[in-house]
Amino acid sequence: MKKFFRNIVASILGWQVRRLQKKNKFKVVAVAGSVGKTSTKLAIAQVLSQFFPVRYQKGNYNDLVSVPLIFFGHKIPRLFNPFAWLIIFLKNEGTLLGKYPYEVVIVELGTDKPGDMAGFKRYLRADLGVLTGITPEHMQFFEGLDSVAKEELVLTELSNELMINKDLVGPKYLKEPVLSYGTSTGATYRLGGLSFSDDFADFSVTKNGSVLLKASHEAISEPQLLSICAAVAVSDQFGMDPEDIEKGIRNIRSVSGRMRRLEGINGSVIIDDSYNASPEAMKAALDTLYRIKAPQKIAVLGNMNELGRYSQGLHEEIGNYCNPKELNLVATIGPDANENLAAKAEYKGCKVEKFDDPAAAGEYLKGLIKKNGLILVKGSQNRVFSEETAKRLLANPADSRKLVRQSKNWMKIKRKAFGW
Repeated sequence: MKKFFRNIVASILGWQVRRLQKKNKFKVVAVAGSVGKTSTKLAIAQVLSQFFPVRYQKGNYNDLVSVPLIFFGHKIPRLFNPFAWLIIFLKNEGTLLGKYPYEVVIVELGTDKPGDMAGFKRYLRADLGVLTGITPEHMQFFEGLDSVAKEELVLTELSNELMINKDLVGPKYLKEPVLSYGTSTGATYRLGGLSFSDDFADFSVTKNGSVLLKASHEAISEPQLLSICAAVAVSDQFGMDPEDIEKGIRNIRSVSGRMRRLEGINGSVIIDDSYNASPEAMKAALDTLYRIKAPQKIAVLGNMNELGRYSQGLHEEIGNYCNPKELNLVATIGPDANENLAAKAEYKGCKVEKFDDPAAAGEYLKGLIKKNGLILVKGSQNRVFSEETAKRLLANPADSRKLVRQSKNWMKIKRKAFGW
């Protein structure tokens, strides 16, 4: 019944989106990939907004039913609420009667299993598709990385032009010349000149070997700068001047749960990366922790969910990536992290503490954090919810509003999961 109703809703919304695009002249940017979609989407939106009226959604409206709502500016109601959907359909018809006020619409396309991306063909045609990477994701449903690539590359069929993250989309998967960005040699838009301090990064972006712009940003990790590089590339393709692009870069802010710096107890700094966890993102977060100087470094590493038969090996890989010379403590949360990641980290010589409850992890760490310590909190949702670890370590409890999954519904889910 649920699948049937979703298909009906998606069909009506898709029909309205197609009519909207046919009647109005506006460009569509579609962002897809295994990692960094939301950060990249928001960076692109914030830079393009310097010059164009842009419509986008700050959260994760990235499936068959929610993506069309972005075009019309609606929040998603409960699926089995026919009156709410009827109101949305009628409001959309009203929008179709007038002139559309936006020149650019930016959408994020997600996939959980093979075939999900193909569903967007029903109504979506993007002027530019941005592919952020092909890395392990939802591996309980995919046979391997080749299967992930096949799914993500459906974006090529949805887009008039494609731009890829050259660092994370290898030539094995896309041989024909396309626009690209990244730190790799040969990228159309190459991120370079990286210089990090504790509070910001200096960098440059070259286009086909010539300097396009130089800028600074509060980003503390390379993945954050790659999102900014993607925004520079898209904005340049849309004809923006480097000066306007640089102004837009200044408006980009760290996203909740994605390498965001927060003030911790005892003058410590929390790097909150609790939104999600994948092998590539785990390594990138640890690299950032290793690079920043601090008298104490603690890594809170939660389960990487939905990895299927690859879970043990990938968790062990992250355990091997833990460096005892850089880490005073590794705290793991969740069954796979506790069993596999923790074992390899201990073998490497790291001190490890294991937890089933993120709140318990936070309470434990409270008594260990030294003045000016640095704590990385990296995790996902089910069985982890590492944002609850970060919450216990905040200097100002009011900053909990900056954490992910703090709504009443999410807190109810967490209380039930951990028996709080």
